Amino acid sequence: MSQQPATFWEHLDVLRWTIIRSLVVVVAFAVVAFCLKDWLFTVVLAPRTSDFITFRLMGSEPFSINLMNTGITEQFMTHVRTAAYAGLLCASPYVLYQLFSFVSPGLYQNERRGALWIVGSAYLMFLLGTLVCYFIIFPLTVRFLGTYQVSAEVKNMLTLQSYIDTLISMCLVIGVVFELPVVSALLGRMHMVNRSMMRRYRRHAVVAILIVAAIITPTTDVFTLLIVSLPIWLLYEVSILLVPNNKTK
Repeated sequence: MSQQPATFWEHLDVLRWTIIRSLVVVVAFAVVAFCLKDWLFTVVLAPRTSDFITFRLMGSEPFSINLMNTGITEQFMTHVRTAAYAGLLCASPYVLYQLFSFVSPGLYQNERRGALWIVGSAYLMFLLGTLVCYFIIFPLTVRFLGTYQVSAEVKNMLTLQSYIDTLISMCLVIGVVFELPVVSALLGRMHMVNRSMMRRYRRHAVVAILIVAAIITPTTDVFTLLIVSLPIWLLYEVSILLVPNNKTK
């Protein structure tokens, strides 16, 4: 006898347990991160001083950005939010696996392979973007903005919440930017872009990349601007290689 297709309510029940298992794992990682407070914030706060590995490799002048707390619950809530983000990041492979396991039974074999390639590539590129942001883009940004003064009489007093929010938001933005090769490959398979088109608009892309880099790192330092622009430009060049050289429809 052929197996009867699952009903809507059976699919809903499977989805419910998929979500529950994912949440349990995320919460478990978040609790572990919360308990490892010293290690967690050693990593998170490292880019604010010249002892950070990026600045040591660059031979940067000594500096240290002091953070302050302005609310009675701010430090505790920042601890909770940071641990939650860390838990979600650590548990993300398991969450993606659960979601893929839920969706894959409804796909054909070739669709399953394609979906696995897309999800895996997108995840790896997002992680790469997060690492580039943490080690390069965010440290350069926080050094410039944290030490910039319109006058020697005006002292910078940065809050812990502002620092954490900036770090998380920039990592998310750069992670999304690093999805460019994956998106380009998908558009190429859909015959919406091709290699010759991307080469023809390379100059326009370089200008757009410089604008995006200037927005991400609002600094007058040309070296910093080039450091941020270089990875994005390399992503564009990689995207050209991934796109087929056929005519768009």
